[in-house]
Amino acid sequence: MTTTDFGALGLIEPLLRTLRDENYTQPTPIQTEAIPHLLSGRDLLGIAQTGTGKTAAFGLPILQHLADGRQKPQPKTTKALILAPTRELAIQIAQALRTYGSRLDLRQAVIYGGVGQKPQVDALRRGVDIVVATPGRLLDLMNQRHLRLDGVTHFVLDEADRMLDMGFIHDVRKVVAQLPKDRQTMFFSATMPNAVTGLASDILNDPVRVEVTPQSTPVDRIDQSVYFVEASDKNSLLTKILREPAFNKTIVFTRTKHRANRVALQLEKSGISADAIHGNKSQAARQKALKEFTNGRTSVLVATDIAARGIDIDDVTHVINYELPNVAEDYVHRIGRTARAGASGVAIALCDPSEQAYLRDIEKLTKQTLTIAGGEPAEHDPANANQRRGSNNQARGQRHHSPKPTSNKPNGSGPSGRRPKNRKFRGQKQNRAA
Repeated sequence: MTTTDFGALGLIEPLLRTLRDENYTQPTPIQTEAIPHLLSGRDLLGIAQTGTGKTAAFGLPILQHLADGRQKPQPKTTKALILAPTRELAIQIAQALRTYGSRLDLRQAVIYGGVGQKPQVDALRRGVDIVVATPGRLLDLMNQRHLRLDGVTHFVLDEADRMLDMGFIHDVRKVVAQLPKDRQTMFFSATMPNAVTGLASDILNDPVRVEVTPQSTPVDRIDQSVYFVEASDKNSLLTKILREPAFNKTIVFTRTKHRANRVALQLEKSGISADAIHGNKSQAARQKALKEFTNGRTSVLVATDIAARGIDIDDVTHVINYELPNVAEDYVHRIGRTARAGASGVAIALCDPSEQAYLRDIEKLTKQTLTIAGGEPAEHDPANANQRRGSNNQARGQRHHSPKPTSNKPNGSGPSGRRPKNRKFRGQKQNRAA
């Protein structure tokens, strides 16, 4: 189905007026494909990455169904339940639904941990039309009998593969066990590993399948490159890179919370405005960091993978992988924070000797060889080095201007804390674009 008009999808006029007010004029592919099926009552399996318009794809049909002949919800019940893996994503979904439904008389509550539960309990006491929740706090309030799910007519599981990665699958199954059998279910995931496929088959009833992008494929508009650098030299190289004028809104990814804090502190000491976001920070601190970054008062957000999925921040110009993820799919989601809404973007990886296996996995998954921006791969892999030198020569004159890498003096340190055997870097003259 192809259309360039939300009105052709069958949405009611109050929703269409709100979309016009928000300057949403053209539906995305997943919205075009999903909304008519969902309005007709079908279950749906959606395979799509973040930034494709999923929230409106499931949110608009839910709002329309709930507004049609609305009955006041019973105390401590809800008609629609939307599960999200992180607090940030839950808040983002709730804000979007509040905007889309601004002309409809519907009540909603957003439930997540890390904050006091009293405002959430108060919101649920009268009953609400929509609950957006993370699994842990939801189960907690259910166990305290502040919410029951026997009145749910619409259920959404968003970022199912992320739920699996974060260990929430058992919690999700506990929630699903409390839902009525007679309901409409919407299931969204960027990838479909076996465990996620099994969960989908268990909770969906004769679903229509909508897949708008190939699984785990990076955005073509992202310019991807790699610096080969010793772990001990990453801080100074990162600082040099971020001093370039083009890097005005950058997300830097680390593997650990401790590293995120240290990198953000080091950047601040170097005069670069930066803040860190990860699971150990309070919800208030996380929201403040996101707000400062979104508004441009902070130019660098240093994050763990909590920010790789489900966080929709406009105009991110660069993503830097300070540490490569040990799961290749996470690289795809990380770099997907840039080049959104039709824009282009740049993704840079800082690869030390202990991470070269991760890099090979990433390139195998994406079917792309990252262009060398500085340094060379370790000598122990000459075939890989030769291949990269050829790739780099082909790309000369086409890459973005970047600072020279720091001196590559082997110190034998890396994330594992052990000295890699026979691994040294050879210096390489920086490739500069004309």
